[in-house]
Amino acid sequence: MSDVLQRIYEIGIVPVIAIDDADKAVPLARALVRGGLPAAEVTFRTAAAEEAIRRIVAEVPEMLVGAGTVLTKEQADRAIAAGVKFIVSPGFNPEITKYVIDKGMLMMPGTATPGEMEQAMAMGLSVVKFFPAEQNGGVAKLKAVAGPYGNLRWMPTGGVNEKNLMDYLSFNKIIACGGTWMVKKDLIAAENWEEIERLTRQAVQTMLGFKVLHVGINTENADEARAAAALFGEMFGFAAKEGNSSIFMGEREIEIMKKMYLGKNGHIAIATNTLPRAIAYFRARGYKFIEETVTEKAAYFEQEIAGFAVHLVQK
Repeated sequence: MSDVLQRIYEIGIVPVIAIDDADKAVPLARALVRGGLPAAEVTFRTAAAEEAIRRIVAEVPEMLVGAGTVLTKEQADRAIAAGVKFIVSPGFNPEITKYVIDKGMLMMPGTATPGEMEQAMAMGLSVVKFFPAEQNGGVAKLKAVAGPYGNLRWMPTGGVNEKNLMDYLSFNKIIACGGTWMVKKDLIAAENWEEIERLTRQAVQTMLGFKVLHVGINTENADEARAAAALFGEMFGFAAKEGNSSIFMGEREIEIMKKMYLGKNGHIAIATNTLPRAIAYFRARGYKFIEETVTEKAAYFEQEIAGFAVHLVQK
């Protein structure tokens, strides 16, 4: 996977922006970054698109910027000159798709049918847009056609919102979703950056789905762990399930370690819908992980909270 595609996957949601005033582009981009989505597909539906892209690229370098609704070679050239990292079209135009690919730019043409998807694959593409997603059968259709196309992944756009977002992202063939619900035109026109930031943060929380999984308690040895477990059982009726390194209580909400482990007092496990996206989200915000603990299933932060180590766990 290319570096740009990897970033798109890690970000998970790509806001699709139609902006009429280039002066609003930078504060809008900064609101998205603060909310946790450092990406945008700026559509060429407006005359301000090229200048908006140019300003975001120059002033918000942490933002991954792409151009959407690219219908002509001239628009593709302008978008590339403005500094985009990817180009998206609403439909599959073989001529425009090949032109962008030959320019060395990541291209995600819009597709709606297996025939269009196969044509895109024949041109060497492994990721395409699925548009308009909901009107074309949504994630149910993608699951139905995914079997023969094992190496193809999609970025659904059109009708995706906070209510159906996880229906899409829970399917492992979805690289990311495009959406407009956090960047509605009336909010941009009113320069309501706080609301855009709030909606963006809410979308990120929906995507990552953080939930306390269990609390781990450190003890010196197995005997001390068993004594603690017995007390939890006597007081609250929690059943104990002993393993090699710890004892889980009840519905695994409490883990009693048989030795001193990470954290002065113990650890707190936070479950997430997508561990790689959660790790990328926190790294983008300056948090660090203990690298030797980062696996496909878990990752410990370097920072403790009130004497507890904290780690993310894949749901």
